[in-house]
Amino acid sequence: MTEREFRFGVVAGRAAGGEEWTATARRAEQLGYDTLLVPDTLHTLSPFAALAAASAITTRLRLGTYVLSAPNRSPGLVAWEAGTLQVISGGRFELGLGGGRPGAERDAAALGGDFGPPAERLARVGATIEAVRGLEKPPSVLVAASRPRMLRLAAEQADTVALGLPPQSTETELARTVEALRVAAGERFARIEVHLNVAAVAPAPGDVPPWVSRMVGGDPVAMASAGGIAFLTGSPERIADLLCRRREEFDVSYVGVSGLFMEEFAPVIALLRA
Repeated sequence: MTEREFRFGVVAGRAAGGEEWTATARRAEQLGYDTLLVPDTLHTLSPFAALAAASAITTRLRLGTYVLSAPNRSPGLVAWEAGTLQVISGGRFELGLGGGRPGAERDAAALGGDFGPPAERLARVGATIEAVRGLEKPPSVLVAASRPRMLRLAAEQADTVALGLPPQSTETELARTVEALRVAAGERFARIEVHLNVAAVAPAPGDVPPWVSRMVGGDPVAMASAGGIAFLTGSPERIADLLCRRREEFDVSYVGVSGLFMEEFAPVIALLRA
């Protein structure tokens, strides 16, 4: 069982303009979220620019990438950008890295990069961590992982491990993945923060909006009804109890929530901080 306090992040990356984006950042801070997390896709805002803007109008909110596709940038470029954000945010930046989500190869091609095979992408993640750790004031590092080799790298080098499980995964898969991380990390596991992302929050499985299918690649109501861990359903009290149990049983203390459900999840934060 982890003794870590909960942390809550909101994952957002879309806005029609600067005012809308800064309003999102301000609202996340007002609602008690700990981090604003920006994905790395060509259909969302550029993460470093968006986080720089958010840093200028917030004071407490930490700022993270969730997660950079390592093949899209050289390790030196990531270190430069990360170092700059650390300076202008007053040390509030957290670097999230991964080997590339499904479909990231198309973004890499559009950016003129070479996505590469899994072994090369794994090596790029490691090289990027090494470059960032060499900064005068390095940020903490989150690594998204679910498969054995990336889990081992994360176990050895990350401060936070984001469990990159498919949205339909159940607590059985969650337990198996956390145990693999625990074995790979050994004594270091006690120092690792474990993160799990949430795709939707609703009063009941049948209330999950159908448009969430675009985010999860399937029927969200069926996934939620079957116990998919990417869905939190029930009253705020029931969800708070569920998260406390998952922290106790699976060491998950850092919960990310889609910005589309930022308001719906806020009462849970209030309960767990009371």
